[in-house]
Amino acid sequence: MIPVRDDLRALEGYHSPQVDVRVRLNTNESPVPPPAAWRDAFAAELSRVEWHRYPDRSASALRAAIAAWHGVDPAQVFAANGSNEVLQTVLLTYAGPGRTVATFEPTYQLHGHIARITGATVVEGERAADFTLDPDEVRRVVESARPHVTFLCSPNNPTGVVEPPERLDELVALAPGLVVVDEAYAQFADWSALDRVDDDVPMAVVRTFSKTWSMAASRLGYLVGPRWLVAELEKVVLPYHLDAAKQIAGRLALDFVDDMDDRVAGIVAERARISDAMAGLDVEVFPSGANFVLIRPRSMGGHDLWQALLDRDVLVRDCSSWPRLDDCLRVTVGTPDENDAFLTALAGALSEVHA
Repeated sequence: MIPVRDDLRALEGYHSPQVDVRVRLNTNESPVPPPAAWRDAFAAELSRVEWHRYPDRSASALRAAIAAWHGVDPAQVFAANGSNEVLQTVLLTYAGPGRTVATFEPTYQLHGHIARITGATVVEGERAADFTLDPDEVRRVVESARPHVTFLCSPNNPTGVVEPPERLDELVALAPGLVVVDEAYAQFADWSALDRVDDDVPMAVVRTFSKTWSMAASRLGYLVGPRWLVAELEKVVLPYHLDAAKQIAGRLALDFVDDMDDRVAGIVAERARISDAMAGLDVEVFPSGANFVLIRPRSMGGHDLWQALLDRDVLVRDCSSWPRLDDCLRVTVGTPDENDAFLTALAGALSEVHA
């Protein structure tokens, strides 16, 4: 067997356990599919694809549709295979050996993971007790590490915290390199950093079609940022990396904004309902601006509760062993029926402990 690079030997892959259960609430997917009209339009366009030809290398129509929705220039949009490939391309371009990437933990694990794969040094700052950015900690990390790339996830995964706008402004003012705002869950929150994107500001916003657009199967994400940044990313990404089907899927999705808004409103309402219901149980419920809720049981271990829920045919994400998330579980907001099943399982598991 040929050994891997020395700096990769200690790394583990990023995994989310998939178990055959009746209610799966562990991967933050949309609980409902795209509208039938989108499926029909997608199938019709697929039937006309010239499969013997390469797709549009620059994904012009898709980027133009995304740009029109956000009110920016298509030259400010970069699209890729899921937001993770967007992150990877950014890090291949601006991180790598001899460079530093800053994260503020706990946060999305792939920020640091992909950075390490590129060979960069990752410096981890800590968030405040309420999981927001601590201005003093931000200043310490930025001034000592001088990171080439700094990540801010808002709403944050896995905590659900929405960063106050002034904290982002402080970070952008302090950071010596590129600030990447990961907004995979932005439509579930009450504000976005998109209106701060400007050619004179070294900041970019990353989005995904997986959550609000109900298109996790398509693996499509994008970045909105300065024109000079997008131009550099296009030098690094592989040619023809976005297939024709993916480009069609994303472009057509943007014809159904009202449907997306309705789905988001329904999920936000369900998020409030299950949060209120859990507040009456023996668990700590953290505020969330995403399509999931972080909880911590008070009377039993987090992993024990995870197993008890699994025994009741409900799968959630076990974060109990992650740094600063002792005994925490992350619960995706599902359909009303799925959420009812989760609440019933949760109440049953907790009452069994008390009994």
